[in-house]
Amino acid sequence: MPRTPSEFAVHLLMEGGHREEVRFSTIQDFQKWYSGELVPKSGSDEFISVPIKNIQGEYMVVRPSRILALRVEPIFSGSVDRY
Repeated sequence: MPRTPSEFAVHLLMEGGHREEVRFSTIQDFQKWYSGELVPKSGSDEFISVPIKNIQGEYMVVRPSRILALRVEPIFSGSVDRY
């Protein structure tokens, strides 16, 4: 029986070597932001919002043209840590 991720960590790798991590509750939430915000403006130097749902009162904006890579990592929460 496959496990279901509790959330998804998205690592943004940006020009200049800067890295940032944001989390999405579901893969569908990430896909909606990716296809609705990031892809249509991928060559733009105008800022777009990156949703940060787990930090109250904080927000992040990025220039889509400066994002070089994305890594999507499923996060599995459980009662046992397996490190």
